[in-house]
This record gives sequence, structure tokens and C-alpha cells, in this order.
Amino acid sequence: MTLRQLRQIASDLGVSLYSRKSKEELVEAISTRQVEEGEGRSLERIEAEMAPAPRPAAETRVVFLPRDPQWAYVFWDISEDDRSDALHAGASQLCLRVADVTGLAGGSSHPHTLQEVVVDSHATEWYLPVPLSDRDYRVELGYRKGGGGGWISLAFSSVARVPSLHPSEQILDQFVPFSLDAFPSASTSLPTPAEAVDSGLHERLYQSATSQWRRLGRGSEAFHEIDATAGLEGGSAFSASGAGPWASGRSASGIGGVGSRQRSFWLVADAELIVYGATDPAARLSIGGEEVPLSADGTFRVQVPFRDGQQLYPIEALAADGEQKRSITMEFRRSTPEDNSNPASQAVAEWF
Repeated sequence: MTLRQLRQIASDLGVSLYSRKSKEELVEAISTRQVEEGEGRSLERIEAEMAPAPRPAAETRVVFLPRDPQWAYVFWDISEDDRSDALHAGASQLCLRVADVTGLAGGSSHPHTLQEVVVDSHATEWYLPVPLSDRDYRVELGYRKGGGGGWISLAFSSVARVPSLHPSEQILDQFVPFSLDAFPSASTSLPTPAEAVDSGLHERLYQSATSQWRRLGRGSEAFHEIDATAGLEGGSAFSASGAGPWASGRSASGIGGVGSRQRSFWLVADAELIVYGATDPAARLSIGGEEVPLSADGTFRVQVPFRDGQQLYPIEALAADGEQKRSITMEFRRSTPEDNSNPASQAVAEWF
């Protein structure tokens, strides 16, 4: 009996504070009250006279949920019609069949991978051991026939991937090592899938992509070049940190209502551009006139500086016989609206 049903009986018998009692306390209180009033019907008899609780019509289905690389959780429902039909057809044992379907389609499974697990006929959930991790599995719910044997299939689950037991050893990204304290130079190395690559390729590609814009004096590249060629050290119009003794609004003598504090601070940030793609492994690939090595499968991946201004990268692939050609031109633009940064080597003490 449910708690609500017990409370209704307790209310009819006049049990006090029935809404605050647990099921065990209600059963004890009702039994005591029945003895006091000479009630002939026990709780067991009252429960037997009650109509069974209505159950929603179930739809036959099974759900397979991997829990971890070694165990999976399966739950299911069987409609009364399907259960009755299976019993009339000679069903004897309820079973779960686990099939490895990795890389297969059309409902097929790998041979010799089908495992059958016998479960309780009235159960609606089960934990299954997973044969191998990092594989795709599907579960079939059905009955094993008695006597001469046979199988009655009821439902199939969706295919689910069991996670790998070990971390993946595949590393997809390769990054260019560079220092934020120094301006990128041609000596920066570029790791690529090719066996031998000129270490200055990425810088040459950048110089080629920005040459026309730098001649027009556009972008922050012009400021980098002016600063590098003029040799401005102590006489620059800008301080290394972008702040001086007057940045805090205090006078040089330090007179003010707040005690002076002095500390150095710094920040660096930069960005790189990744250009990647693939073509015929036997083809010749060039970006901005610079030949780029291809991997064995025809893929390529280069990382170039991505500084302020406009950059143009014409990519061209030429077939091994020179009779076919494909090309694409990519244009990128970067701007830095605010730059109040400086490397740690140029950090100076500031008043604030």
C-alpha cells in the first residue's frame, strides 16, 4: 500500500497526526486502532480488496547507456501485448544480446562478438560488463525459447560508443615555438609534417603576404620597421611601459593626499595565423611563391605571424605533370585598437 492509501485509512479510523507519521508508524497506529475498535478487517485484507494501481501502457523499447569504459547501464520496457505473445510462443528466459557494431552499417555485427546475458524476467534494468572499450555496441532485448531453442526478438537499442580506457595518443596540433619578449625573426623554426623544411619559411611567407601593404605604409608593421631602423632607445617619444611619473596625476615632488606606491608591471600578447589544407600528394604546392612541403597524404599546415595590417596569401597547387592547376587566395586583416603592453625586460617602476 502506498503512503497516501495508509493515510486515508488512518483518517477514516481517526488516527491523530497521521500526516506526520512514516509508513511504519502508520501501520502500527492503524493496527492499534483496529484492535481498540474491534475492526475485523486487517490491513492485509484491506489491501487484498483494493484494485491494483493503474499502470500506463508500456511501449517495448531498450536503451543502452555506457557508464564507463568497462560497464554499461541498460534499461527497458515491455508492453503487455508483446510479453503475452512471447509467452504464448514458448518464451522461457529474458535475455540481452550485446553486439559489437564498430564500423558497420545496416544492422550487421562483427562475427564472434555477440554475447548473451540472461536477466530476471521481471527486471527492467541491468548492468552489463563491456567486452572491449573504445568500440560501438548495440543491445537487443528478447526471449530465449524453451525446449528446442530459438529466439524471439523484442527491440533494439541505438548504437552507443563506449569510451576508451586509456587517453588518446593522437596529437593533432603542432605550434610554432616563439618568444613574446622579442620581435619574430627568420630564425624561428616551423614544425611541419615534412621531413626537411627551411626554418625561415613562415617569416618569408609573411613578408611576401604583406609587402604591398607595407610599401603603402599601412598597418603596425611600418611602426615596427621605423622603430627598428631608427635605433630609438632612450630618446623615444614613448616610455617602455606607456606611463611616466605624471601618469598617476601626481606631481614630481610626490605631494598629494595619498601615500605613494611604486611597482613595475608588464603584459605581452600576440597571435598567429594557421593556413592548412590538402592536395594530391604528388603535386607541388606554393604559397605566395614559396614552395611548401606536403605530407605523405598530401596535407599541409603552416603557421605564420598574424600582426596588424592586411595579409594576402595566394595558394597554388600544380599537378606533377604540370597540366592541371588549382588556386585559392586568402586575405586577412588584423587590427589592435589598444596596445598598452610591454615585455618583462622593459618593465619600469611606476607611481600609482
